[in-house]
Amino acid sequence: MAAELKAHCRTGWNVAVVTRLRSDMLLMAPYVDWNRTECHQGQPLRWLEYAPEQGQHWFGVAEPADHCLHCWEASACPRHFAFAADQHETLFGLLPLASLPAQKLLTQVRPWIEPAQSYEKNQLGLSSAFLNSLRLTWCMALLADAAVLLRTQALLNAPDDRSLLQELMPHQSLFDFGSVDQLVR
Repeated sequence: MAAELKAHCRTGWNVAVVTRLRSDMLLMAPYVDWNRTECHQGQPLRWLEYAPEQGQHWFGVAEPADHCLHCWEASACPRHFAFAADQHETLFGLLPLASLPAQKLLTQVRPWIEPAQSYEKNQLGLSSAFLNSLRLTWCMALLADAAVLLRTQALLNAPDDRSLLQELMPHQSLFDFGSVDQLVR
């Protein structure tokens, strides 16, 4: 997704779009790696919150603050820093890549979803179809995602085999009278 569309999702719908950092994208402060932020003196930072009124992310000093003990700016340092979300939609956006939720989404949830989407794509026959309309492709992708969610919901909430009225049914014992021939004799 382009940065403009990510910004529209963030501002218009309050939706976080979390994507991996492409290899051609450059990091910017406070990022030193795609999943690590540091202050300009090298102290690791952790994401605190997003302030939608100002459109800013707040990062604070991660404990233990080893670098802060020896930093020459420690007496004047506020130990929390604000960065505008629109500086870089992939790094910051509504949910910055350095945050724990974003890292869990990218490393744990996405690897689970992608094979399921591929399976559903094959089940729906989308792998053999050529879709030349972006709008139709978008609709088919949403349908494939909905199929995954519905299948998961059905598996998680599978009904019991027993009847709902079983508790209300009368309990009868079975009388074993034997065969009809034995009764006649």
